[in-house]
Amino acid sequence: MRSTGRVSTAVVGAALLLGCVSGPAASQPDASSRVLVFSKTAGFRHDSIPEGIAAVRELGETAGFRVDATEDAGAFTTRNLRRYDAVVFLSTTGDVLDPAQQRAFESYIHQGGGYVGVHAAADTEYDWEFYGGLAGAYFQSHPAIQPATVTVEDRAHPATSGLPGAWERTDEWYNYRSNPRDRAHVLASLDESSYTGGTMNGDHPIAWCQTYQGGRAFYTGVGHTKESYAEPAFLRHLLGGIRYATGEAQADCRPETGYRPLFDGGQASLSGWKQAGPGSFTLDADGTLTSSGGMGMLWYAEQGFGAYSLKLDWKMAGASGDDNSGVFVGFPPSDDPWSAVNNGYEIQIDATDVPEKTTGSVYGFQSADLARRDRALNPPGEWNTYEIRVEGERLRVWLNGVKINDFTNTDPARSLADGHLGIQNHGADDQVAFRDIRIKELPAKSPARTASQGD
Repeated sequence: MRSTGRVSTAVVGAALLLGCVSGPAASQPDASSRVLVFSKTAGFRHDSIPEGIAAVRELGETAGFRVDATEDAGAFTTRNLRRYDAVVFLSTTGDVLDPAQQRAFESYIHQGGGYVGVHAAADTEYDWEFYGGLAGAYFQSHPAIQPATVTVEDRAHPATSGLPGAWERTDEWYNYRSNPRDRAHVLASLDESSYTGGTMNGDHPIAWCQTYQGGRAFYTGVGHTKESYAEPAFLRHLLGGIRYATGEAQADCRPETGYRPLFDGGQASLSGWKQAGPGSFTLDADGTLTSSGGMGMLWYAEQGFGAYSLKLDWKMAGASGDDNSGVFVGFPPSDDPWSAVNNGYEIQIDATDVPEKTTGSVYGFQSADLARRDRALNPPGEWNTYEIRVEGERLRVWLNGVKINDFTNTDPARSLADGHLGIQNHGADDQVAFRDIRIKELPAKSPARTASQGD
């Protein structure tokens, strides 16, 4: 059922300009994924549902996935659901599935199925614990439709990577009965000071994703109004959520708390960084650092680190994947970039070299698990997220939430236990972009415990 194909960046880009157009889905025998839009209501019915169905159909026609739409809960059988890579609950309300249909949908998720919840999908199935966990939170209340500021927290997920950091729009803004932050990965939240009627004490998630009991889940509270489905930014948001749920795009959807920014996209956050060697990084208006020239390195000089989890988002610009760069850790302070090469360790980004020198490798020392790496890696032009976790002399690497490398330093001339970190600008022909570099310092562990620690 799960597709391993990827929608091309060019096709996805074309979809971003879509408005909502009605009409049946086109026949697409070569489409890589299939999506079911379910819009049954047993409570309040949103008048934007027809526009929502039409918009998903148009996204499918342009981005290359088939779309079926139904309000018949009889579609929820084990056999029928097996045909779909994701099911979109489009502003469903109330109790829409009977117990047998619920069991079929649970089995579908357990076997790797995808869920997309839009707006009132959180106002659905209050007595079904599995669904509440899958959606992430239940609806509680909402104020009047009004403008508000959405703060985009994750700039790498396909649902939010193309959005501005502060997304200004008008919608009906839900309050939720619980905060999903500890259970799901928050992609965007509401600035409660930008509108009236927020009740979540200043921490108000509005879009999130998670892996859940074997499947993938994406929810957005946006999408009440008809106008939403003619809004290019919202359609970009919705398309990214669908692509994540179907498995066409990869992302780190583990809960993320306790990190502090080392680079947050603003010029002020570069004050602790220094350029070593030739070349540089350009800070773009959207908060992205892009490498230029080289071979040099931008390193965080303000502080060294021992035990920590480092997260950062990156993408390669060229279509071939042959854009060389890396993330260096565990090196002493120096304005010579070769000091990092000779005394630290590099987590490689270039996807075209030999196994021990390609994406996810500890460069020159240990290859990534290539099968897991290949499944987790987004293609050039799309964002990826690394987590690099250092505890003692152990270094682990996650790519888009998937662990792909587990390396232990045994070289007495090097040590991961205390050092600096940096990002490489490799050469004039290599362009790699970085966003949102953040860190969480971890408790120090004894060498014996570190070596045996599980995930």
